[in-house]
Amino acid sequence: MPTGGASPSSTDGSEILLEASDLVAGYLPGVDILNGASLTLERGSLVGIIGPNGAGKSTLIKTLFGLVPVRSGHVRLNGEDITSLAAHELVARGVGYVPQTQNVFPSLTIEENLRMGIFLEPHRFAERFDAVTELFPVLRERRRERAGLLSGGQRQMVAMGRALMTDPSVLLLDEPSAGLSPINQDEVFVRIDQVKAAGVSVVMVEQNARKCLQIADTAFVLDQGRNAHSGTGRDLLDDPTVIELYLGTLARDI
Repeated sequence: MPTGGASPSSTDGSEILLEASDLVAGYLPGVDILNGASLTLERGSLVGIIGPNGAGKSTLIKTLFGLVPVRSGHVRLNGEDITSLAAHELVARGVGYVPQTQNVFPSLTIEENLRMGIFLEPHRFAERFDAVTELFPVLRERRRERAGLLSGGQRQMVAMGRALMTDPSVLLLDEPSAGLSPINQDEVFVRIDQVKAAGVSVVMVEQNARKCLQIADTAFVLDQGRNAHSGTGRDLLDDPTVIELYLGTLARDI
């Protein structure tokens, strides 16, 4: 069972909201995708996770959300051990998750998608709908339209909006810009920054490395399932090793 505890603090006094330590995890027995990956998310911040294809980025975020078995290591939220809790238990503790694909119900309207985000507490719908559509006004304007008719960027807003309906303290985003046009990518990154400004701490896995580092407070580079580099987003953008090994191949068109 999870054990409670006071929220830890980092060396500069900031409150650590989510912490993953030395995670070893994988989908199949005996096959590890993560090989000691770690991250720290401070309250009110945005953590970016970048790295080459196959580095374990999406596996890490799925592991944080209880979707991949953990062999060893720990995940803590507000100092409480939440390692391997089921996804619905994590949602109840304030963790939201937006998968990379199939993240909206295309046959449902925008409003119906948002209702699905809070179906266990329908009495809170009006309150949370107002809060979410203040961040994403287009969702209110087009609330009666089917999600399947929206642009890729607008569908991503619906997916984030649905996850935000439970008023989470942490939002986990898996490749939010994947498959989007450059214009829609820019819009999604602006919205993610607004989500953070609204008080939701964010962990974002992202293939668009430069854009990710531009808005990340802290970033981690994964390679072969373990941490290769870490620092502020700005420091990693200017790090010659990161530029040579990762940014050149991950973001040639940016």
